Amino acid sequence: MTKIDDVARLAGVSTATVSRALRGLPTVSAATRRRVLAAAEQLDYAVSPSASRLAGGRTGTVAVVVPRITRWFFSTVVEAVEEHLHHSGYDLLLYNLGGREQIRQRVLRTANLHKRVDAIMLVATPLRPADLTALAALDLPGVTISSGSRVPNWPCVRIDDVAASRVATRHLLDLGHRRIAHISGDPDDELAYTTHLDRRRGYQAELRSAGLRPDPSLDVESSFTIDGGNRAAAELLARGEPPTAIVAACDEMAMGAMTALRDAGLRVPQDVSVVGIDDHDLAGVLGLSTVAQPAAEQGRLAARILLDPLGARTLGPIVGQRTPEGDSPVILPTRLVVRESTAPPRAH
Repeated sequence: MTKIDDVARLAGVSTATVSRALRGLPTVSAATRRRVLAAAEQLDYAVSPSASRLAGGRTGTVAVVVPRITRWFFSTVVEAVEEHLHHSGYDLLLYNLGGREQIRQRVLRTANLHKRVDAIMLVATPLRPADLTALAALDLPGVTISSGSRVPNWPCVRIDDVAASRVATRHLLDLGHRRIAHISGDPDDELAYTTHLDRRRGYQAELRSAGLRPDPSLDVESSFTIDGGNRAAAELLARGEPPTAIVAACDEMAMGAMTALRDAGLRVPQDVSVVGIDDHDLAGVLGLSTVAQPAAEQGRLAARILLDPLGARTLGPIVGQRTPEGDSPVILPTRLVVRESTAPPRAH
């Protein structure tokens, strides 16, 4: 089988030059490129992606680290990132932390990524000081998506979680609700990140802007899951008088809350309105009002930003977005989507 070394000998150039010529990089002269292409055609050589990358000192692989791949947001982002990387000739190496500290340390605090990847993407991954030190030592391009610890000199793509929660809360206030509850993430979660804190701040800020004082008895913490939302809503109901509306920190929690309300004999939205944040794939099926965030767009934009310094071809800029400088964040817009789960409070 013909190897890249055979093409290099016939063309009278190095294997690195063969790799660059076959990939169409501008650092090869037209005459040299023609000589390499003629040699490759004569030898019936099919370029090996891995050999081409290694000849150029690249792995052709990007590491993507997520807290839990089974969650809607993370899986949606990763799918969009993989699509963009594939178009650009790159592979994706996925690290799913899944709440396991040993994986975190193996991925972020050792030389595990050294010479295995060309760049790193962290999706809503909380970082500790030791993690930041290890990432700096790798000296690789990187980008972060969504909330979580920021990495110095790495760009970030995200939404404004405070603003999104304010929009959700304002929607209920505009409908006439005043006894509005909030269910949010558990700060003691091993992989807790700042999203739930920002969304709680937005909820509280919007209540205050309406002249209402946030009531701690109407604020319950649980996991960012359907089951977590179910348990949080059940706890709210067990505390006494139910709220007339609930702001859930994510759609999955909102779905769980709707189930808990139904099990308690309460109707949505006639008795209790529910609004979430995300626009999960099932939100439309369930008639859930929500604040939609562009999860896939965040993934695609982050991939483009990450590939730019590597000189890879990309799908081009996302309309209306720019490549950030340094660690300046790119904040994508959200939008309110009103469905059947919200309505004015029932008159007494």
